[in-house]
Amino acid sequence: MGKTTISTLNRMKSAGEKIAVITSYDASFTRQIEMAGMDVILVGDSLGMVIQGHESTLPVTVDDMVYHTANVMRASQHAMVIADMPFMSHATPEQALMTAGRLMKEGGAHMVKIEGGAPQLDTVRHLTARAVPVCGHLGLLPQSIHQLGSYKVQGRGEHAAERILKDAVGLQHAGAQMLVLECVPAVLAAEITQALEIPVIGIGAGGDVDGQVLVLYDMLGITSDGTPSFVRDFLAATGTVQGALSAYVAAVRSGEFPAVEHSFS
Repeated sequence: MGKTTISTLNRMKSAGEKIAVITSYDASFTRQIEMAGMDVILVGDSLGMVIQGHESTLPVTVDDMVYHTANVMRASQHAMVIADMPFMSHATPEQALMTAGRLMKEGGAHMVKIEGGAPQLDTVRHLTARAVPVCGHLGLLPQSIHQLGSYKVQGRGEHAAERILKDAVGLQHAGAQMLVLECVPAVLAAEITQALEIPVIGIGAGGDVDGQVLVLYDMLGITSDGTPSFVRDFLAATGTVQGALSAYVAAVRSGEFPAVEHSFS
């Protein structure tokens, strides 16, 4: 198995092969993830909740992200590794470039992920013009939780759906090479996936996207606040972490996951 790159993911999208993505934050889980044949590892700022015990992702720092990305990179052999840009680390294009530089130079990340649509287009252009690969993130934006009020489905209603579609196209035009869609109606996610040339990865976005991502701790059923409705507990059916990860990869590849009950209308 060779190293997964953005070219690999583009070929998979063109061929209709599903992309399997999972979060990781340390070397031990990353070794298990690599053995399962995962395509992409996301070092998510979700670590603020599942590792650090915060109520949201907002307290996560750039230092935290660099540290955990480096942990993952020491054990990663084949998967492409994406690191989240944490809250208020990309308020300006210049600040974003400094943050991305640290995540890639010190952490070793292959790509950075940034939340938001229209307000982030200048930042995405600034980064991609300077050889920083960017993954966009639309729909439910955990870093905007205090604006949203709660973790709920986004893009319901014609105007909301049009805004997300417009933002998705805008991010691609700005140079983003991947997109994560979180908690949006499956029909909208399918429309966006068809409209874009770049790979679209869903989480609570139905099965008609190019791939799936889950928070590692969610799909192992070990989150303290319960399992979200769009998540399947793969550990319960397999009994081992390695078995759960392999089952997840197989279910994503075959299209078995997500099922209808893991999607929103």
